[in-house]
Amino acid sequence: MGLPAWAAMCAGAAAWMWTGQDQGMRRARLIFAGAASGGAAGDGSGLGPAPLGRWIERVRSRSRPRVEWLCLPLGLALAVLGGSVLPLVAGALAVPLVGRRLRARERERARARRADEVIAWCAAVAGELRAGRQPGRALALAARDTTALGAATAPVVAAATFGGDVPGALREAAKEPGAEGLAGVAACWQVAVDGGAGLASGLERLEGALRAEREQQESLRSELAGPRTTVLLLALLPALGLVLGTAMGAGPLRVLLHSAAGFGCLLVAGVLEAAGVWWAARIVRAGEGR
Repeated sequence: MGLPAWAAMCAGAAAWMWTGQDQGMRRARLIFAGAASGGAAGDGSGLGPAPLGRWIERVRSRSRPRVEWLCLPLGLALAVLGGSVLPLVAGALAVPLVGRRLRARERERARARRADEVIAWCAAVAGELRAGRQPGRALALAARDTTALGAATAPVVAAATFGGDVPGALREAAKEPGAEGLAGVAACWQVAVDGGAGLASGLERLEGALRAEREQQESLRSELAGPRTTVLLLALLPALGLVLGTAMGAGPLRVLLHSAAGFGCLLVAGVLEAAGVWWAARIVRAGEGR
């Protein structure tokens, strides 16, 4: 089996594993967040997601290779097989585009992790309140082992400890991606301070609402995983055609790269391929409500 065949097979396997693993990891994080919040609400001992899980996420993010640089060796291999420098140039141009897409996916995953942290933190604060602690102390204890507050952890804890504007600090923290649920915590805190309502009950209801919303989003993403995989496989079909042509000895790369008609077909096919992938991705994003 030639190098193009191996490249196509590896690309297809990576696409399938990427889509499936991403959905599986999101659902696993949501399930474990629910387990942690259940413990917090019951006895006040849970302070959010387990530190081991966060450590694993940090190790994975730091050790993740820069996948976009694989475009260069792939372009070099195609350049050698086709006897033209154009695939290498295309591979170099693809590096920033692929990197941009990968960083967007990473930001989306970070946003989902932050939303899960906020849900678990709400349950942790409610658990501390049920255990008899004062609101400021409960918020500070629950904030020790979580990243739900992000860069606003110190201002929020300081406001809660020294009698500052806790709702205002929480609203500022809610402006970060994935932390929108903190605006609900600010509203619960404001109502509890002004009207004397139970803060623990409000946080528990808020945690339930946020969890239901996250589960709905995860269910929708799981349903769209099939169409995403189909789009990726259809996008790889031209590469499969090149592999079959090479295996049959037709030399499609040389025809496409060393003849005017072949090069024109390559340009038209590239434009149509990009337009098709963009349109399919737009349909999927519309289904997700983004």
